[in-house]
Amino acid sequence: MHPVMLLPDHADTSELRKALWRHRIGHRITDETDGQLLWVADPRQHDDLKALVERWERGEPMVLQHSAKRSPHVASSLASLRQVPVTALMIVISLVVFALIGVFGDQLIVALTIVPIGISGGELVFGTLSQTLASGQIWRLLSPAFLHFGWMHLIFNLMWVWYFGRQIEALQGSLTMLVLLVVAGIGANIAQYMTGTVLFGGMSGVVYALLAHVWLMSRRVPHSGFFVPQMLVVFMLGWMVFTMTDMASSVGFGNVANEAHLGGLLVGLVTGWYYSSRRLKNR
Repeated sequence: MHPVMLLPDHADTSELRKALWRHRIGHRITDETDGQLLWVADPRQHDDLKALVERWERGEPMVLQHSAKRSPHVASSLASLRQVPVTALMIVISLVVFALIGVFGDQLIVALTIVPIGISGGELVFGTLSQTLASGQIWRLLSPAFLHFGWMHLIFNLMWVWYFGRQIEALQGSLTMLVLLVVAGIGANIAQYMTGTVLFGGMSGVVYALLAHVWLMSRRVPHSGFFVPQMLVVFMLGWMVFTMTDMASSVGFGNVANEAHLGGLLVGLVTGWYYSSRRLKNR
């Protein structure tokens, strides 16, 4: 990170920060004794950043209004979503699937599990992964990531998808975010399936991949604009380890896709190392 300028103490910088993210300008604002210090990740964006700050200081609108009837908050939200389409789509699909499960129930769930599930002789019968691929149902490799079985499960996962996904998509582009979703989602699902589990779901494996990716980028390329609080990393890793213990099952957390978490984490470490190495090489 490179320091740029000192902003007035206690000034509301929320609109400025939104505008900077919309223009894909990696930055941080830290509280100092004499004001708020604005930092830029890429010094080549210094002039663009200063131009936006000058507009903000003059009180000019930071969001272009597409309709006179549209409120600034709505326009700002829509503009933010357009800058992170893959992240937004991940959240929307998860919410739609969760809502539709309430309508179609098990019919939708078995259509999205990693292998087909049926009933024969009063017992559940599971297909195999090879049969699934041979039949052309390739979507099943990824679709379990969009299955959530409760509000807390859904909210917890999507909250972190939004937190980490926005950083990755704003700083590395939508293609990188899409690659991470597909590779991490499939990798986490296959890791869980290899344990013999068929009925599972959730975006947790992808979340751990995003966490590892952002953490490695922030550690290996400190000026890249990526940031994750160290205590958050400790909490997330601690939670993963906790759910793998017998103690977790004794307090009601036994049915957790631990292998999916670990698989996603490994994917994120690989992608984080790869992209950070490319950034270091191009310096």
